[in-house]
Amino acid sequence: MAVDASYERQRRRFVRLAMAPSLLFLLLVAGLPTAFLLMTSLTPGALVNPGSLTDFSDPLRNYRLLGGDERFIGSLWVQARLSLYTVVLQVLLGTGLALLVHSGQGRWQSLRHLFVIPMVLPPIVVAVIWKLIYTPDISPIYHAAKALGIVLPALTTHVDFALWAIVIADTWEWTPFTFLMVLAALQTLPAEYVEAARMDGADAWRIFGHIVLPYLAPVLLVCTLFRLIDSIKAFPLIFLLTGGGPGSVTEVTNYYAYLLGFNFGELGYSSAVTVVLLVSTVLISWAAMRASRNAQGLE
Repeated sequence: MAVDASYERQRRRFVRLAMAPSLLFLLLVAGLPTAFLLMTSLTPGALVNPGSLTDFSDPLRNYRLLGGDERFIGSLWVQARLSLYTVVLQVLLGTGLALLVHSGQGRWQSLRHLFVIPMVLPPIVVAVIWKLIYTPDISPIYHAAKALGIVLPALTTHVDFALWAIVIADTWEWTPFTFLMVLAALQTLPAEYVEAARMDGADAWRIFGHIVLPYLAPVLLVCTLFRLIDSIKAFPLIFLLTGGGPGSVTEVTNYYAYLLGFNFGELGYSSAVTVVLLVSTVLISWAAMRASRNAQGLE
């Protein structure tokens, strides 16, 4: 027992020492900026008045203002719509592609590697690609539509289509995430379940509804939650494609915080907006981790 206890103490000491550099690095690159963000959000900090960054006389001022800020509330609504549209499309399309590739029908099996290309591209590169696609003067889509006698509006500057332009670009970029997750799950589906159902006379739709879909449900839940978290980070697309416009049609919350801080110099208020978004993201992340653990039967 004494030997085992000594070994356990040494093991724990080694683990702490091994983790110390990573924890210190994490503290420097994440902890300190986060602490500065929280402190700044408690001040009326503005670039035109540098001394205001140390004014903590009314720490809840910015958070009280948020409740009556129609532009902030509007940005939350835009973010909610963007997240809903992109997550639904990505889960549906990714699942459909995974089912198609897994079935091995036709040439789709050989094209499976091409489906993941958008996901591995840097987000800024994706934004530039879609900037070219949405530019009427140079876009092959607009030239093809013109040749067919179809008049397409400028999607990124049209009130009715600007948000959908972002949705399409984000869906193209991140559908491969769901595709890979669902395809991996399909490849672990026990074949005997499907064979037994076929021997009992079940058709393809019944097999999908009663065997495949319940088996994929935990994976689909995790995909949905993780894509919901990542949908908050559509900043590069919005920055390059629409700039939050036209008006505030595509102005999500993180882009509104960017404008407050870098265009208007309202660092304190911008920090408060960012803190609210950060807390929301942490809560969604916590829900995603719990859902993942429950799906794996760890709780």
